[in-house]
Amino acid sequence: MEKLKTAVEEVLGDKLVSAKIALDELTVVCKAADTLAVMTALRDHDTLSFEQCIDVCGMDYSAYKDQPWDGLRFAVVYHLLSLKHNARIRVRIFAEDDSFPVVPSVVDIWSAANWFEREAFDLYGIVFDGHPDLRRLLTDYGFVGHPFRKDFPLSGHVEMRYDAAQQRVIYQPVTIEPREITPRIIREENYGG
Repeated sequence: MEKLKTAVEEVLGDKLVSAKIALDELTVVCKAADTLAVMTALRDHDTLSFEQCIDVCGMDYSAYKDQPWDGLRFAVVYHLLSLKHNARIRVRIFAEDDSFPVVPSVVDIWSAANWFEREAFDLYGIVFDGHPDLRRLLTDYGFVGHPFRKDFPLSGHVEMRYDAAQQRVIYQPVTIEPREITPRIIREENYGG
């Protein structure tokens, strides 16, 4: 793993923000502006050859490990595989603007990233600049918000149901009332005394 880390540090040079080995996995962090250059180097450099993109996922770090996060809120995490060297790497790219997160699309480098980027856009609201078909994938086209953001309410904003009188599906504000989940303990009058 140290050999891979050294090779990545040599190839990426000043484009590398950090590289860390934890739990026998290498995670590198790069700036959003360097995404295309970094990913192309990881794929094309002979000592690395990460020719396969396994997964792309969005991350919301607004509250990380139940603590306030000191840093950029949204990131895109790429998991890459080198069949030639039997190696894996995780690349984390933070979006520079928390209010409108944008990172470059890597679809032209790995076509497999297409649906993964659409999923991250739909669920986290991360925009992938240069994506050929960036639209919702898992939620309805009229859906408002991004459900995997940590500030999105658990019950959502609207619900849909079939209305027999109108003979169609209608949307209405959520009617679920929050419940208080406090265990009720009933004990005998002289319990424990």
